[in-house]
Amino acid sequence: MGFLDGLKKFGLGALDLEEEELFEEPKKKVEPKKQEPPKPVSTIDESTLVYDRKYTCPICEAPFVAKTLKSGKVRMSRQDVDLRPVYKEIDPIKYDIVSCPECGYSVLAKHFGNLTKFQTDAVRGKISENYKRKEYKDPIYSYEEARIRYELAIATAMVKKSKFSEKAYLCLKMAWLIRGETEHLDPESPEYEEKKKSNQEEEKEFLKKALDGFELARMKEAQIEGMDEATLDYLMAALGLEIGNYDLSVKLLGNIIGSRTANSRIKDKARDLKDVVLQKAKEEKEKS
Repeated sequence: MGFLDGLKKFGLGALDLEEEELFEEPKKKVEPKKQEPPKPVSTIDESTLVYDRKYTCPICEAPFVAKTLKSGKVRMSRQDVDLRPVYKEIDPIKYDIVSCPECGYSVLAKHFGNLTKFQTDAVRGKISENYKRKEYKDPIYSYEEARIRYELAIATAMVKKSKFSEKAYLCLKMAWLIRGETEHLDPESPEYEEKKKSNQEEEKEFLKKALDGFELARMKEAQIEGMDEATLDYLMAALGLEIGNYDLSVKLLGNIIGSRTANSRIKDKARDLKDVVLQKAKEEKEKS
């Protein structure tokens, strides 16, 4: 499966995005891998946790609705090493993308609108003119539909030349979405092992892309998705652990531990993560 293959369903398979660098510049060259928890059992109807929020598309001006998580209805049960929030009742990551069903314009809800003329023209010319309308009527978003929404959002971000940080964050959330889907796979299914392996490969690829983008953003942008410097360094260190870039992880964690401005909580987390990274690096070295 290729990068953004799901876009073919919308007539966007001919887009020449595969030949473009996601971040438009040459790339500069945790804990042990999380064990999948058992498939969660929920007695809560997911459709009762979301509602239809109204939007007006800034590209085609069509009114539409997107399903949105009701605030205060769920509580986080844990957090993965790379800061992915996990909830028992629902996977909120499925609902983070707002996608216009008429023209294909798709974006993280917090980045909706506020487009320049260049961006509007670019989306119309490269996304909307090739987009084939596809309507979903289910009361919740499946992982399949959520994946397509994220692919459309990444394609939209690419053609409108979004900031490195926005594209990196989309890749990170796509990786989180795929991880959530893997956790919800049925172990009794005949396709379980094959799907699990495919998902893990896809997740790692998106984690790599996210780290590439955050590295560029760290050098060129002042504000990166609302994160302070210590949080960003911790996130990047965790991504380094997950993809095997241990040297980068150790360097970034050292920055946090030695920082005069980072709070004690993030410093403690950095020390704990550094121990994990060093142990993991040692184990990998002994295997080679």
